[in-house]
Amino acid sequence: MAKPWKAAKPTQAEKNKAEAKAHKTIARNRRAKHDYFIEDTLEAGLVLTGTEVKALRMARASLNEAWVEIFDGEAWLRQANIPEYSQGTWNNHAPTRKRKLLMHRAEIIKFAQRAQAKGYTIVPLELYFIGGRAKLLIGLGKGKQEWDKRQALREAQDNREAQRAMRAYTKRQVR
Repeated sequence: MAKPWKAAKPTQAEKNKAEAKAHKTIARNRRAKHDYFIEDTLEAGLVLTGTEVKALRMARASLNEAWVEIFDGEAWLRQANIPEYSQGTWNNHAPTRKRKLLMHRAEIIKFAQRAQAKGYTIVPLELYFIGGRAKLLIGLGKGKQEWDKRQALREAQDNREAQRAMRAYTKRQVR
């Protein structure tokens, strides 16, 4: 009887390469989905300095008060807080400086035109590393009214209760 084929164990270099290509979330803007209906999303690169990248690798960032603005055909991330790098020297970065987003011109024009409509804005949703590069997921959002927010919270609560009931029912069925 022949032995079944066994896959070779990955080397340390292969493990490191797979880890570098993995999607590592640094910061997420949870309020964005609560405050806006997100209609369209896009991944954009960021222009960062060395100490900003090191601070991001330590998973220290906040997108809570951040927004994206389009000015002179360029997209800029405003008020995103990347704290100073603790081992940085005199050339450390300013925590809330504006950072340029790397997007194709057609994408910038498309988002700028759609953001001109009343009630629409461009919000950062998530900051992450993928393939060793910092990326920002931005979304085109339409502001929610207070009753929309309450209704969304009510629906989420109802879904949680339904899931709890289903788990309790299946546990009783298994016994």
